[in-house]
Amino acid sequence: MLTMAGKRAAARTPGVSVARRTLAGTGLALLLVVGTTLPAAAAWRAGPGTSCPPDQPDCSVWDDKPGDPGGPGSGGDNDGGDDDGGGGGGVCRWDGRTIPCYDDLKGWFNSGDGCYYELAEPQNEAPEGQHWYVQTCNDGTDVGNVTVVLREAPPGFGAPPNPAELARRALAKITLKRAPLAVAPRKDNGPGLVGLPVWMWSDDKDPGHFGPLHADATDRDVTVEITAKVSEIVWDMGNGDHVPCPGAGTPYVATDKSLAGRTSPTCGYHKGYQKAGKYDVTATTHWKVTWNGGGQSGEILVTRNSGVVQIQINELQVVTR
Repeated sequence: MLTMAGKRAAARTPGVSVARRTLAGTGLALLLVVGTTLPAAAAWRAGPGTSCPPDQPDCSVWDDKPGDPGGPGSGGDNDGGDDDGGGGGGVCRWDGRTIPCYDDLKGWFNSGDGCYYELAEPQNEAPEGQHWYVQTCNDGTDVGNVTVVLREAPPGFGAPPNPAELARRALAKITLKRAPLAVAPRKDNGPGLVGLPVWMWSDDKDPGHFGPLHADATDRDVTVEITAKVSEIVWDMGNGDHVPCPGAGTPYVATDKSLAGRTSPTCGYHKGYQKAGKYDVTATTHWKVTWNGGGQSGEILVTRNSGVVQIQINELQVVTR
């Protein structure tokens, strides 16, 4: 059975243990009040479930996913898929709110009664299969509602940190940017011609556009590290055709006359447009986030949609005399 030795000196009698627990909980409440005065920009650093990092459009997707309240962690899926997230250092739901499944001071949450449980220290004599627990009810908001109870292990008690969940926490710390698009020809710089190849590329100087990016997250003795890198970018040419490219592509240099009419060596629409017109080009960047830690590993796949860049394609005019 997991114990919480070293966190505080618990009394041998339930009454004294409750009194000390109440004082500790009161101190925690004061810290929470002070914490609300922190600047909003720093709020996301305090932990998951607060707000997104700057420029991160959907960090809540990769934050701790609320699952079955109080249930034990299921462990990470090898493919980086969702898990129940109910145990360990994750989040649980109670009375329409999201709360931690584990608290350093109060222990593990039980959705059956809305109470946190932690082993009392030291343990008094108890029947086989039961232990004395410090019980904090009303989902921990009422620090005075603390008692010591004799019972079997509550659901969710002792759940270890969930590595897949920690990977999502780490991902919420970084910004995966959408790729800025560039094409040649471009509407702003003059039209292209039917049947001529098109070049596509994107700025890869900023690691936020293509990676690699690194982050980690720790819960108790488990640390998970992630690496995020673009696996491919898929271009939508605006006419129903899609072109996958393995990287950022090669910029077209208009002053280099030798490139005129040639295909891009890395990312291009080689056959070109078959009809004249104005086309809206977009792209989807596919990020692959690999994670490792806690004896497990996996992947999380993320996409970012770009803006729009326009191409004007004209018919080739033939002049006869």
